Amino acid sequence: MPLIILRIIFLAVAAGVGLWIISPESQTLSDVFKDPVKEYPGLVFISVIVSALVAIGVDVAVRRKRLDMISAVYFGLIVGLFLAFVARLAMTPLPIGPRFRDSLQLVLATVLCYLCISLLLQTKNDFRFIIPYVEFSKEVKGLKPSVLDTSVVIDGRVADVVETGVLDGQLIMPRFVLQELQAIADSSDRTRRSRGRRGLDILNRLRADKEIDLQVFERDLPELENQPVDMKLVLLAKHLDGKVVTNDYNLNKVARLHGVGVINLNDLANALKPVFLPGENLEVRIVKPGEESGQGVGYLDDGTMVVIEQGRDHVGKTAKVTVTSVLQTSAGRMIFGKYDANKAPA
Repeated sequence: MPLIILRIIFLAVAAGVGLWIISPESQTLSDVFKDPVKEYPGLVFISVIVSALVAIGVDVAVRRKRLDMISAVYFGLIVGLFLAFVARLAMTPLPIGPRFRDSLQLVLATVLCYLCISLLLQTKNDFRFIIPYVEFSKEVKGLKPSVLDTSVVIDGRVADVVETGVLDGQLIMPRFVLQELQAIADSSDRTRRSRGRRGLDILNRLRADKEIDLQVFERDLPELENQPVDMKLVLLAKHLDGKVVTNDYNLNKVARLHGVGVINLNDLANALKPVFLPGENLEVRIVKPGEESGQGVGYLDDGTMVVIEQGRDHVGKTAKVTVTSVLQTSAGRMIFGKYDANKAPA
């Protein structure tokens, strides 16, 4: 959106510059900017009041003011005008008329200011602008950004987690992940199409929440070229000094191998599950036989698998189980227990 607004303003200013250049009445800049105070004092006074009211209205309308965006416009204008001034000095020895020199300076100033502001807006993630000095550093101050993976967006739980305030940093949605989601949503397979549309609905839900800072990363970094999606995610998170939010077990391992932080929602969900220690008792309904002889398998309400020794003969019944061990992995949690015939529920 900021780039679209910048391009509209650039086209409007370029049109004004073009009209001034072809205007036969104007000869030099000094002819255009005559002293309006003596000629139109009332109009000048009204213009000042209207400008002040417009500035107050814009200030009230834009509640969330981003320092990096303001700094990009500020420094882009300074650099653009400075380059235009240097270009005018370089044109001084040339045998050209004042009208052509003024016209060329206006065109150069307009184009250079646009290019500088556009460049800074598109690279604001690479630089940190701190007023009153400029800090050219990729080091992220404060909370690190979180780069979203395709799997975690389709899963949908990330929206609930973010709304609780656990992930209160900036969320980054890479453009290549968004393109992958769109491809899944347009798939001919009904199941894949439903999953892709669910992911797009989750993104719209996150964007609609004004308390969530969701940004789409549009740039194409050279190091991401010809890389698979998982590696692109890892390299982008490393470039932004952020973390990858995923449910993919393999991506989790690859990210940690490259020294990139990972937020695995499965690990988060497992950490919030009730803790069972060896010797504790629980009740579970045995729904199917296990892989080993004599084993039965049941599930807790949160989906945790419980493997029960001597439970094969009690499939379809609710059994009292004594916990013997707990296995914790990124793929989930498994509880191993033994059927307690003496404490079978009535």
